[in-house]
Amino acid sequence: MSRKIAKIVLSLALPLVLLVGALVTPAGAAQSVRLQYRTSAPGATTAQSEPWFKLFNDGTTTIQLNQVVIRYYLTGTETYRFACSWAVVSCSTVTGRFVRQSGADQYLEVGFTSGSLAPGADTGDLQLRFYRADWQTFTQSDDYSYGPGTAYANWDKATVHVNGALAWGKPHGTEPTPTPTITPTGPGSTGVLFDDFTYSGPSDPLLAQRGWNVRSSSGGPGVPGATWSPSAVSFPGGLLTLDSTTNGTAAGTVQAELSTANRKFFEGTYGARVRFTDAPTSGPDGEHVVQTFFTITPLRFNLDPDYGELDFEYLPNGGWGEPSNILYTTSWETYQGDPWQAVNTHTEERASFAGWHDLVIQVSGGRIRYYVDGRLFADHGDIYYPETPMWIMFNQWFIDLQAATGTRTYRQQVDWLYYSKNEVVPPADVVSRVGALRAAGTAFRDTVPNS
Repeated sequence: MSRKIAKIVLSLALPLVLLVGALVTPAGAAQSVRLQYRTSAPGATTAQSEPWFKLFNDGTTTIQLNQVVIRYYLTGTETYRFACSWAVVSCSTVTGRFVRQSGADQYLEVGFTSGSLAPGADTGDLQLRFYRADWQTFTQSDDYSYGPGTAYANWDKATVHVNGALAWGKPHGTEPTPTPTITPTGPGSTGVLFDDFTYSGPSDPLLAQRGWNVRSSSGGPGVPGATWSPSAVSFPGGLLTLDSTTNGTAAGTVQAELSTANRKFFEGTYGARVRFTDAPTSGPDGEHVVQTFFTITPLRFNLDPDYGELDFEYLPNGGWGEPSNILYTTSWETYQGDPWQAVNTHTEERASFAGWHDLVIQVSGGRIRYYVDGRLFADHGDIYYPETPMWIMFNQWFIDLQAATGTRTYRQQVDWLYYSKNEVVPPADVVSRVGALRAAGTAFRDTVPNS
């Protein structure tokens, strides 16, 4: 691949270390930052560039990391994707985005959602990487910020900005004019989906008429050879009920799924009242079962850049290396099935979430915010932000099969689903809107246009 070199010679020498105003009291106390760099992919051409950083606070006051950004300058008109492989401060707090400058110049801007850096401390390893969206190899040796060194050393060809002011390094290229991001709030929805799940059963013709699909097709996720059966889906008392059963064999395993038939859901607010359970309704406990509420775009091919998935996943008995109950929220950029490669970010809590919960996902302005019972549970974004319309799904499935004997059945239930297109709705307002719809006798509404 050829890449046009557009290097700009700096006319002013900048000091290696600039003092910036204190971010915390005492006001006016000096702060100084220093950046070290190394690469774990030193080749001139590569499938992915791997800049690793350590950020040092050499000053006398604490730095709030959400006020810090690191910029790594590169050359190329291609579209790149960012990922955090590992970080001492936790990848869940590290963000990355690519900003166009002019011509073929752009930079990767790395930020933080939380954390602080005390005087004399450093962040430890920030093991970062980026790659072309089409996964083609590229030349990195002509990138301004690239260096072949594999041991940490002070590096002024990447910059650090604190509270918007340059605090370390020598910038490259022309800074772009910021474009304000407007996040829609309040009235402004361009369509609403609401369903109270008042159906007679999985063969009720209203399901198809209202845009629902009860899964009967084979395939993943879950136990290979398991059955996805419409008979595992029911609606007692107006509750979507998923009953997944296994006798410890693939042939005796039944999983359950209900999904929208149309992929017309993208930015806006998703909400559902979901009941998770820790124990089976019958039979011995211990299966690694997954209970979910999520949105998804199909994967057309390995590492498809247009793939997207936003998950609530509750594992009452653990799984994937976890020993006991855990709730995940996971935002996906893409993945590869074989050999397995996941490009995602996740937030989790290790606790029982048995019982009814109001789950809300807000998708707007480059951020994905997950709420549980009105509490902000996770805030994701950057490359993990969805790019294409998605389906809405509920399913319950088994990660693997345990050695217990006897048939066991696990149950997940859903009271209602609400979606407002292109509108950020606070979780409390989602619940109140659903209450108003029910009070008016509305069992179903769909004004979301087809994509």
